[in-house]
Amino acid sequence: MPTPDSIVILTGAGISDESGIATFRGPGGLWEGHRVEDVCTPKALVRDPALVHRFYDERRGALAGVAPNAAHRAIARLQREWPGEVLLVTQNVDDLHERAGSHDVVHMHGALLSALCAHCGVRTPWDGELPPAACCGDCDVPALRPDIVFFGEMPYEMERIEAALARADLFVSIGTSGAVYPAAGFVRLARHHGAATLELNLEPSAGSAWFDDTRLGPAGVLVPSWVEALLAG
Repeated sequence: MPTPDSIVILTGAGISDESGIATFRGPGGLWEGHRVEDVCTPKALVRDPALVHRFYDERRGALAGVAPNAAHRAIARLQREWPGEVLLVTQNVDDLHERAGSHDVVHMHGALLSALCAHCGVRTPWDGELPPAACCGDCDVPALRPDIVFFGEMPYEMERIEAALARADLFVSIGTSGAVYPAAGFVRLARHHGAATLELNLEPSAGSAWFDDTRLGPAGVLVPSWVEALLAG
């Protein structure tokens, strides 16, 4: 594989799972008897804001008990040491990439440590409980909600992501299912523009056939090994 100048990395739940972060879709796809869709949609927020806010409060509170793993740290090292561009796009809403030292992380599905004003659109750092009808510090309207992309909403920074994929020499997918769009389509977009493609995953994803190379195993083993080899030239 030729040495790439521009790299786009996509990470999914598989990389944070090794740090002990439970995925939103636990056994049976339920949370306290509720379908995940019942706490992750705009309609759910209108129907039962207390339930939705409590769901994300618990996810936010759980962050204090987990830490970045070797895969997070290896990606941060690549961003520090690689002479070209390394854009990190994550489907995860935790802050483990940032705590590992990564910079300029694109959280396409939002972030737990942020609140979004549904009235004016301002995002505010938030690390405690977020009660329903909390007031926005900018517009003073009681419209703060979790800064999470709900089902049916448009992921963040898609224009920037697609532009990076169009110029990328290498696209790497780490710990993703390959079943959630639009992220599942990134490999095809990158290939269309001529990028080499690599998948690092516990098992083949739904889109494995689109990758030039698929390597199977724990992210905490595969990612540091790949980064070390890449930096060694």
